[in-house]
Amino acid sequence: MIELGHLAAFLALAASLAQGVFGLTGARALAGRSAHVAFGVMGLSFLTLVVAFAESDFSLALAANNSHTLKPMIYKIAGAWGNHEGSMALWCLVTLGFGAAGAFWMRTGRDQFEARALGVQGLLACGALAYLLFASSPYLRLDPAPLQGSGLNPILQDPALAFHPPMLYLGYVGYSFVFALAAAGLMDGRIDRVWAKEARRWALAAFIPLTLGIALGSYWAYYELGWGGWWFWDPVENASLMPWLIGAALMHSVVVTEKRGSFAAWTALLAVLAFLFSVMGAFLVRSGILTSVHAFAVDPKRGMLLLAGLMIYGGFALGLFALRAPKLDGGKPWEMFSREGALVANNVVLVVAALTVLLGTLFPLIAEAAGRTISVGEPYFRLTFVPMLALLLLILPVVQVWSWGKTDLSGLWKWAAGGVALVAVFLLLGVGLWDIPLGAAFGLALGVWLMFGAVWELKRRAVTPGRVFRLPLRVWGMTLAHMGLGVFIIGAVVETTQRYEATLALPVGGTGTVAGWTITLTDVYAIEGPNWYADQADLTARKGSTVAELAPTKRYYPAARMPTTETAIHKTGAGDLYIALGDRRDVGGEDRWVLRVYLNPLIDLVYLGVLLMGLGALLSLWPTRRRTADAS
Repeated sequence: MIELGHLAAFLALAASLAQGVFGLTGARALAGRSAHVAFGVMGLSFLTLVVAFAESDFSLALAANNSHTLKPMIYKIAGAWGNHEGSMALWCLVTLGFGAAGAFWMRTGRDQFEARALGVQGLLACGALAYLLFASSPYLRLDPAPLQGSGLNPILQDPALAFHPPMLYLGYVGYSFVFALAAAGLMDGRIDRVWAKEARRWALAAFIPLTLGIALGSYWAYYELGWGGWWFWDPVENASLMPWLIGAALMHSVVVTEKRGSFAAWTALLAVLAFLFSVMGAFLVRSGILTSVHAFAVDPKRGMLLLAGLMIYGGFALGLFALRAPKLDGGKPWEMFSREGALVANNVVLVVAALTVLLGTLFPLIAEAAGRTISVGEPYFRLTFVPMLALLLLILPVVQVWSWGKTDLSGLWKWAAGGVALVAVFLLLGVGLWDIPLGAAFGLALGVWLMFGAVWELKRRAVTPGRVFRLPLRVWGMTLAHMGLGVFIIGAVVETTQRYEATLALPVGGTGTVAGWTITLTDVYAIEGPNWYADQADLTARKGSTVAELAPTKRYYPAARMPTTETAIHKTGAGDLYIALGDRRDVGGEDRWVLRVYLNPLIDLVYLGVLLMGLGALLSLWPTRRRTADAS
């Protein structure tokens, strides 16, 4: 069956090449059919890998290296993409899937433009498939086949991580089709409203799963790794954050192109950069140059092939941009203190923020190449990234009410007065009643400011209360996304600045106190799972009338010879009581168990905010039959 999958992958390569040739020669119908064929046969190819993992067919080297007969079925299936070769097969499948979806849904009335977009997408798929088949083949056989597999990396054996890669790839690879649209538009010399309307849909289709995929990865790291936080500025986390920032800038810029016909060149450039940053993320994760729990261990030769692909894609796109961008229509005139001017500032800040993250991610590698060891962590990002983003969010509610194309500062003093009053109130509360740092007080004021601005914008557009529910979904989507951003800021500020952590070393039957919680270690005993064994602690946590039973465990996976930490989390409504079981120690002849205890206030607001942003983007993507002046 694997041989069938291998053959199907070669057929997908041939079909995607045909898609590229037909598309670039203007044969829209043939390019569309080729796209559907390529996706269909690659789907068959990927299915054979999944079946091999589900059946524990260890004659397949990929299954032997990443699966085990005792694994639960969900992790057997997830093993098909929980490794370098399988994840690249998934990358190819998603690339071809976007091409097939584009062939089905694109309706711009410009056959040559659509054909070229499909052609570029086909060539992108060709490059990915060639890398898969000739440099990272998942179809290799073992003879003789081992009786047992090595098992999937234990820290990846988690429901969130089973769905995290597919979700992330829908975002990463989704920008490949936006890239294809930009390339086709540049070839035609038309980045206009028709192009922008089409590009906006696909940019949203990529942004939504990328947002949710990042959130899934963050939540997994929070409860699985036992370190108590939700964002570590890990290089692989940064690799997904950078295209997200560029994608956010793209979404705002494409609205201006759709609404006013302006920013054509800038929007096309952002569409190119979004995909190039996604490919760069793939290079960073798979090249072997980064050390991270998220990264795939791959030899540098294959990493260099990915780097070569990035340079080819980037050289083609940026060269095409340099050639065609000066000839694009500049659109309607606008002034600095207009809605367009504000969106220019928005885009510049987001792009600079992405470049700041890139510098912080790559600088240790550059220093290491120069013979020095330099660590770049949270302090760097707090001093650079956070102030830039704060400045952007500070002006966001104000500029939403500015007019298109002309200066309109009539209500600016009211917003300025309101903002200053809000900040003053939170600063007074922060240094007085709450006793929190000034930065935290400002952050809380900023979160409330964003939520107020989102609601005010909804009220402004509705004019009358009864009309608010008849506003277009795009307006509701924008409101929810901006409100979600405010919720996220509040949760992130409170959790980051008010997190409390302590370490207890308790004997069985012993009791310790952490921030008002009395924690009793009732028992520690051995348990066994399908492919692991563990020490599990039974804990009782009391605070006032609240009693919580928790059972953190420390697992060991014999096949992978690797331990993992399974935390116990009790949600209080105001935050999480979070406990991880550590090692057993001999203290004065008495066995004691180390417990790492964290109190994470309002942590759920971080993920609620992200969900609201994703939901807002989804509402903006939802098709509507009518266009109104409100949908701006």
